[in-house]
Amino acid sequence: MGLGRKMEWAGRAKHLGGIPRKVVLMGVGGFAKIVATVFNTTSVHNAHTLLRLVRSRPPALPLLTVSNHMSTLDDPLMWGFKGFPTSDPNLARWVLAADDICFKNPFYSYFFRLGKCIPIIRGGGIYQEHMNEALERLADGEWLHTFPEGKVSQEDAPIKRLKWGTASLIARAPVTPIVLPIFHHGFEEVMPEKFLCGRRPPFPLCNKNINIFVGEPIEFDLPKMRQTAISLSRNLSLPPVGWPTTSPHGMDEAALRCLYAAISEQIQTVMESLRNFSKSFMKSKV
Repeated sequence: MGLGRKMEWAGRAKHLGGIPRKVVLMGVGGFAKIVATVFNTTSVHNAHTLLRLVRSRPPALPLLTVSNHMSTLDDPLMWGFKGFPTSDPNLARWVLAADDICFKNPFYSYFFRLGKCIPIIRGGGIYQEHMNEALERLADGEWLHTFPEGKVSQEDAPIKRLKWGTASLIARAPVTPIVLPIFHHGFEEVMPEKFLCGRRPPFPLCNKNINIFVGEPIEFDLPKMRQTAISLSRNLSLPPVGWPTTSPHGMDEAALRCLYAAISEQIQTVMESLRNFSKSFMKSKV
């Protein structure tokens, strides 16, 4: 059992009256605002859609934001733009975070747990125990952010094939979340992977332009997608990977693989469209 799982109690809202969580989230939020708006210039397209869903979506309706992953500081800097409510811990996102980076010792584990981070073991599969914790947060109607590409990529290139973890959360959530795509550009210049001697800089860089593009919620016809996946899976012969043998919708492993692939492809298509829009938008501003 990893440190992240051992310190799950630190991520609970009532831990020590919620004071440590509030201190950490306000501190991190302040850091994000300083870096994003004081030391750098941040522009957000369609910010009102994100703000509306964070602040006033229907009760018990979860929000799942998905974005590309350009640097190790994407989160929290994404939420540092002017007008974003960083002082209210109840509005802060939950986020899937790499276990080997954010939970490698007790201090990091406690800090990131207070920051509403859920440890994910890269390569641990979409049915690892921590994914159940993410499902619990969605069941509570919370906001969860994921990076479906699975790792940082600072190339100016099309959105790569997405990992299936995000798709599985959408399909398995008790209440289907609102899925909001985000594409951003500029964080790779604020925190480049190879800056000095092939390493990241010790502090975020300044005088960079950050652009964040918020899309519109993605519509998923899950009942139809499940039926299509079941039909497609009948013609497939795939080696088993050890997933649960049955699902709440009576889908076997092959059908689930088809379903997760279809959901991921839809998200990838939308994110790529958002990326292309962002490139055209930024060119028009030159």
